Amino acid sequence: MKKFLAALLALILACPILGAQPPRVPESVTFAGETIRFDRSDLYERMDRELLTFTYMHTTSILMLKRSDRIFNVIVPILRRYGIPEDLKYLCVIESNLDPQAVSPAGAAGLWQFMAGSGKEYGLEVNANVDERYNIEKATIAACRYLKRSYARFGDWLSVAACYNAGPAAIAARMESQQEKRAADLWLVNETSRYMFRMLAAKMMFEDPAAFGFDVPEGERYPVIQVKEIVEVNEAIPDLAVFAKDHGISFAQLKRANLWLRESKLNNASHRNYEIIIPKEPGRP
Repeated sequence: MKKFLAALLALILACPILGAQPPRVPESVTFAGETIRFDRSDLYERMDRELLTFTYMHTTSILMLKRSDRIFNVIVPILRRYGIPEDLKYLCVIESNLDPQAVSPAGAAGLWQFMAGSGKEYGLEVNANVDERYNIEKATIAACRYLKRSYARFGDWLSVAACYNAGPAAIAARMESQQEKRAADLWLVNETSRYMFRMLAAKMMFEDPAAFGFDVPEGERYPVIQVKEIVEVNEAIPDLAVFAKDHGISFAQLKRANLWLRESKLNNASHRNYEIIIPKEPGRP
């Protein structure tokens, strides 16, 4: 027993994650071209809390780092195309932990966590058979539209992030009642107050994981799903398992590459055009 405890202690002391210390709160962080300073005690403490959280939620932080190449390689070009600063990619980090299958208790779904109503408002098809909140490309385009609209109203990207969490009407009302011009200076419910600083902490962690005690080499990060071909369909597919076999892949591989297909068939009574990805599976990273 003593030998076991000694070995366990040695393992803990040798593990950089378990022995990690969170990075100190910097004087400032640049986010989307804007400088966020932590020169007030309230701002300092809010940032310190999130740095502690990212350091010690080991499993979640490591999984996010492993997923990052797969997700960022898809969404960053879309953000650039729509004129959204690349730093806004960290918004979906705190929304879904970079898990495109994430579903919140309230029913928000996908990488960008759209509710069904807001997803439809921004052009996504959402029903039991097809749910484009799980389509990374289309959901990112919808998020870009939302972000651009909010920025046109508030002119401050951190305030835009707060709007994504609480809604623009709520943030505007609090700015007016508290006579402030940016969301970071508002007294908000805890979730929204933390939301902005979680995003800043996420940027720090992804830019320098070692400062948080993490080491996830490139070879251990999940690769982008490679595309063998894209099949365009405008008819119903009565059995997606048969469709998958006809294209040389399994049903599981088909679903993984097309999370927006929610059932074992594609109804498509309206003969809409859909693009179905046939993946080319890479070897182990």
